[in-house]
Amino acid sequence: MTPSSTKQSRGSALVLLASLALAGLVPAHGARAAVPGITGPSFNLVASADFISQPDGASIYSWGYGCDPASAPSFAPFPGNCPEMQLPGPTLIVTEGQVVTVTLRNNLPPAAGNTSILFPGFQVTTQGTGVAGRFTQEAASGGGSVTYTFTATTPGTHAYYSGTQADLQVEMGLFGALVVLPAAPPAGCARRPFSLAASAYDHPSTCYDREYMFQLSELDSRIHDRALAQVQACAAAPCPPIVAVTEPYRPNYFLLNGRSMPDDMDTPYAPGYVHQPYNANPHMHPGEKVLMRIIGQGRWQHPFHFHGNHARVLARDGNLLLSAVDGSSLAGPLLFTTPTVSGQTQDQIFTWTGKGLNWDVYNHRAGDGSRCTPDASGYHAVATDPNYGEWCADHLKPIPANPPDPNIVAIGQWYGGTPYLGLQTTGGFTSTNEPPGTLNQNPQAGYAYMWHSHNEREITTNDVFPGGIMSMLLIDPPAWFIDETL
Repeated sequence: MTPSSTKQSRGSALVLLASLALAGLVPAHGARAAVPGITGPSFNLVASADFISQPDGASIYSWGYGCDPASAPSFAPFPGNCPEMQLPGPTLIVTEGQVVTVTLRNNLPPAAGNTSILFPGFQVTTQGTGVAGRFTQEAASGGGSVTYTFTATTPGTHAYYSGTQADLQVEMGLFGALVVLPAAPPAGCARRPFSLAASAYDHPSTCYDREYMFQLSELDSRIHDRALAQVQACAAAPCPPIVAVTEPYRPNYFLLNGRSMPDDMDTPYAPGYVHQPYNANPHMHPGEKVLMRIIGQGRWQHPFHFHGNHARVLARDGNLLLSAVDGSSLAGPLLFTTPTVSGQTQDQIFTWTGKGLNWDVYNHRAGDGSRCTPDASGYHAVATDPNYGEWCADHLKPIPANPPDPNIVAIGQWYGGTPYLGLQTTGGFTSTNEPPGTLNQNPQAGYAYMWHSHNEREITTNDVFPGGIMSMLLIDPPAWFIDETL
């Protein structure tokens, strides 16, 4: 069990109770997933146009990378689907040291012109019928193709995106993630069923239990509308290049893995989001290490704020942050708000234990037969006990707050009903049940922590709150099974 101090946002138990209750105001779907993608080292992608959906009912014309229909991609960590156009593009999963080949075919409308892919941080060579571009060889308009080849020398999370008229093409959706798994995970790390690897890097301090991808972006629907008008004005080549005015830039949709809240909490590969297959809805058990793969894919910097605890930055752009003193200890900062710099990736480790809350989160009482045997770090070390990982200094401590009036506190869609993990009701803490037919997103009575952009406008969808870059982390009771395929 890794020691960690749980951060209290308001500094008192009463306010935490209030924030748990307010979490019930946010409607969403109780889904969770690991880091779904397609495996290499060879990929056949196509750049195409289609429409994405938003929670306000808008259907927005966009461009995106997808899987060439002539290919047969392999999926990890569970089966999925890969349309010809998706936003973000398919997450490409390879292993350190592999020679990666990515063939791109241009299926964009004639007015869109050429397109391409950049793989920052790697030495890329090209072959095929590509044409020379400003930064790399490009796939010509009208079905041209180009093949990119590079060796995956650096483990970790990386971005890829268009290098052609990037102010427009990245805005339209031509970006995605590349995950390079370590070739030699440390022997002490154990791979979990839905983890892509046992560790994030070839380093013993980068072991993890679960992992989630967070690609933050934004879009200005007016730019997309102007691009669509010019595409429709020229259905057949030759076409004049699209001249879309991208300034002043006023984005009105803010996306997490291509979706806005509450859509981002629905299941991955849900049929309602044909061109937005990835969700963002993390779950974990107390004490587990969660690998956060974070990418700034938009033009703007999005301050990604996570409640519940700080996270340790492992690496930026696949480069481990190690101590200058001994060259081996982790030296990345502890953050509770990550500035997602445009084009930059970060790998971080988040954990939650309940340490510092100052009450027994399992509601143990004197004489109930429960035990808490601390390990060297102060956590309960008996793995077969239901309170495995409990912070023993708080064992048997009562909550330092008076119970709220059950007539004014209801079990919400996210509020579990009591301040205790896994208990919907208990002596002293009772809540009014929801009306019949209400979908309860938290039947396990876990702790819900909002993870969201700290730019308040970015948690709206076309200026309607709540929406945008917002999700929920669920700390589930240790006995609760987390199905990461949902």
